[in-house]
Amino acid sequence: MLNVAAYCRVSTDKDDQANSFESQKLYFEEYIKRNPEWELYEIYADEGLTGTSTKKRKAFNKMIADAHLGKFDLIITKEVSRFARNTVDTLQYTRELKSLNIGVYFALDNIDTLAPDGELRLTIMASLAQEESRKTSERVKWGQKRQMEKGVVFGRDMLGYDVVNGVLHINEDGAEIVRLIFHKFAIEKKGTYTIARELREAGYKTITGNAIWTNTVILKVLRNEKYCGDLIQKKTFTPDFLTHQKKYNRGEEDFVVLRDHHEPIVSRELWDMAQYELDKRSPSEEIKLRHSNRYPLSGKIECGCCGNRFVSRTKKRKDGSRYKAWRCYEAAQHGLPKVDAAGNQIGCNVNSQIRDEDFMLAIQKVIENLKANRKVILDEVLEVLKIVFDAGESKQLDEDAIKKRIENLTSKSERLLDLYLSEDLTKEQYR
Repeated sequence: MLNVAAYCRVSTDKDDQANSFESQKLYFEEYIKRNPEWELYEIYADEGLTGTSTKKRKAFNKMIADAHLGKFDLIITKEVSRFARNTVDTLQYTRELKSLNIGVYFALDNIDTLAPDGELRLTIMASLAQEESRKTSERVKWGQKRQMEKGVVFGRDMLGYDVVNGVLHINEDGAEIVRLIFHKFAIEKKGTYTIARELREAGYKTITGNAIWTNTVILKVLRNEKYCGDLIQKKTFTPDFLTHQKKYNRGEEDFVVLRDHHEPIVSRELWDMAQYELDKRSPSEEIKLRHSNRYPLSGKIECGCCGNRFVSRTKKRKDGSRYKAWRCYEAAQHGLPKVDAAGNQIGCNVNSQIRDEDFMLAIQKVIENLKANRKVILDEVLEVLKIVFDAGESKQLDEDAIKKRIENLTSKSERLLDLYLSEDLTKEQYR
């Protein structure tokens, strides 16, 4: 008697009865009953997850783990596309199972991976399934872009706006906060850190429902074009349909830009004032949004307690000498955990520092035990250093001329964008 497991990837669509869990459960129970030498062990089912990757399929990964524990002798699945639409994953897992003497039988495709020609037939079917996924992905992306061009909004609710059926509707509770942020920044000339603190102390809630405001959140609000009525979509894109990982669009794909698309929360005049202030303050404001590369460890040490970055602080010894140490930013700002006047939890338990020398020593020990080709690594480092030194010895650049050229190019770029947004230029002319 063989213990048989069944795997299915079921739909979350209530109308898709053919691929529902109950439908597939009944299918497998009846299928296994027809063979007197089989006994159903368990039905593993993942709901509404993509077949192009196995990373998030919990039931699938549990099934593989159970296979290693020898809990069953055979896996039955409906078809190759239900098992995986990634050829590499399909072959990797069926080979792994085959090494455990566990076969996978694809009922509708009539493929048994333990059969002599099983892998050849499986490769062909898996490749077809993967190609179908690619075509589906392309069709979906094409359809989404056409919808974007018509003004349909793809995205979630945001501070000040609710997205309902692809349309932005003003949420007055959030809109009040947005107007306050723009007023404080553009009119009162307050900094983003100050605005974040004042909102936190006043008890205003973020879109997620808490009162933990940061300068990063404030900057994102100030830079979001939706608040003046414009809409720019395709800010992110998915380059690989197999991994589904999104990346910021830095010109790889065309943006979809619509001017005066919806009701604004702030006037265009106030929006322009805020953008002018952001550009003017960029050395002190926006560079803080990215971690500084002033030190080798900048932005690379994360607090295991609160998740904030460690920041560098210069300390003074009793003898007058100075040294550098690293400390959790949240602890450095607020000390040990406590509740502020607005009832927000601030501070961090990691209220201690680590000397820069100790961190460097730890890195040195890691490198000493690094099992890699050290010569290759050192050659690459030396090559980088050579480039840096050669650049330093080259002729000094005319900084004033470069700054003037940058200003001219920025001005031209802004004029072009205005012409494109006002539809005086076609997309091809703008490009």
